[in-house]
Amino acid sequence: MRHAVEQLEASRIREVANAGFGRDDVLAFWFGESDEVTPEPIRRAAVESIERGETFYAHNLGLPELREAIADYLSGLHPQIGAERIAVTSGGVSALMLAVQLLVDAGDEVVAVTPVWPNLTAQPAILGAAVRTVPLRAEQGAWSLDLDALRAAVTQRTRLLILNAPNNPTGWTLAREEQQAILDHCRATGTWILADEVYERLYFEPTPKACAPSFLDIATPQDRLVVAHSFSKSFLMTGWRLGWLVLPPHCVDAMGKLIEFNTSCTSVFTQRAGLAALAHASEITPRVVAHLKACRDTLLPLLAEVPGVRVQPPRGGMYAFFQLDGFPDSLDVAKRLVTEAGLGLAPGNAFAPEAQGWLRWCFASKEPGRLAEGVRRLRHWLDGQPGI
Repeated sequence: MRHAVEQLEASRIREVANAGFGRDDVLAFWFGESDEVTPEPIRRAAVESIERGETFYAHNLGLPELREAIADYLSGLHPQIGAERIAVTSGGVSALMLAVQLLVDAGDEVVAVTPVWPNLTAQPAILGAAVRTVPLRAEQGAWSLDLDALRAAVTQRTRLLILNAPNNPTGWTLAREEQQAILDHCRATGTWILADEVYERLYFEPTPKACAPSFLDIATPQDRLVVAHSFSKSFLMTGWRLGWLVLPPHCVDAMGKLIEFNTSCTSVFTQRAGLAALAHASEITPRVVAHLKACRDTLLPLLAEVPGVRVQPPRGGMYAFFQLDGFPDSLDVAKRLVTEAGLGLAPGNAFAPEAQGWLRWCFASKEPGRLAEGVRRLRHWLDGQPGI
C-alpha cells in the first residue's frame, strides 16, 4: 500500500456518526446535507430517463445539452461562459479530485486555506503533494483571511492554491477585493487556483445576482483557474453525485481523458435530473436559500444565548461553526454529545487543527423546530457538566 494512503486520517465526522449508529433518538446535524428530499421535477426526470432505457455510457465530458445548460446557467450569474469549458462529473468531490489529478504531480507544493472540508487537503496529499496551510483567523466566533499571510505562503514554488468560499465549515466568504488580490498574486507567481464554489448560491447577503462573489466574475478563460461546482447543495441533490468543472479551454480534452480513467462518465439518467434542476432553478434554488436563511436565523440567536458559546452568523453556506468554552477536545465532546445528549454535531478538528474546540452544526433542516430542540439538548447537557 502507498505510504500516502496509509497516512490518511479517517473521517472524524464519520467517527462521530458511527457513535450514533442504530439510534433513532439522535438529532443528526453532522453531515453537510439537508434532510429535505430532492424536488419532484428532478426525481421525475430521472425516472422517465430510466423508463426510456437511457442506461448506457455517455460522453466523458457529459451530455452536450447538459454542458450547454450549465454554461447558460453560469452565464446568467457571471460573464459569458461557453459550454466548451464545462466538464460534467460524478459529484462535486469527484470534480475536485479530477482537478487535483489534472494539476498536481508528486512533490508539488500545494497551499490550502483552512479550516476546510478535509477532502480538499487530503486529495493532493493522496497524489504525493506537499500540502501547506494558511489558517483563517478567528475572533469572537467570526473568521477572516490574513491576505498578507496568504501572499507570503504562495510563491513561485506553489503549484496550486485551494480555496473554498463560501467556506465549509466556517461560513467565511471571500470579498471581491480579496479575490482580485489573490488572482493578481497567483498570476505573478504562476500558481493555479482551484476554487471550490459549491456554496455559491447559498449566500445570505443581498447581491444583484443572488450569489457569492466568484472568481469567474474577474478571471479570463485563459487564467490558471479551475472552479468546482455541484448540484448537491442548491438543488437538494446530495445523493445523486452530480457536479461540474469550469476549466480553461485548453484543459478540457485532458479532463475528458481523466474522467475516462476515473469513472468513464456520469450516468445519463442522473444528467437528465441535472437538466431538470437547471430548468427549474429559478423556483427551486431561491426557495432553498430562503429556507436555509430562516433556519440560520432560528438557530444562531438560540446558540448565541448558550453560556460558553461564541458564534457569528455565517454569510454563506449551511453551517453554524461555534466555539464551546471549557471543552478543548472537539472530537471527544462531539462523541459525548451523541451518547449523552442525543445531539449529533461535527467536530471542529475534522477541518483543521486550528479549529480544535469548535463544533459544526448543519442547519439545513426541513423542520426548524429540530434546531430549537437541538439547542435545548445542548443546554441541558451543559447544565449537567461539573464546573460549567
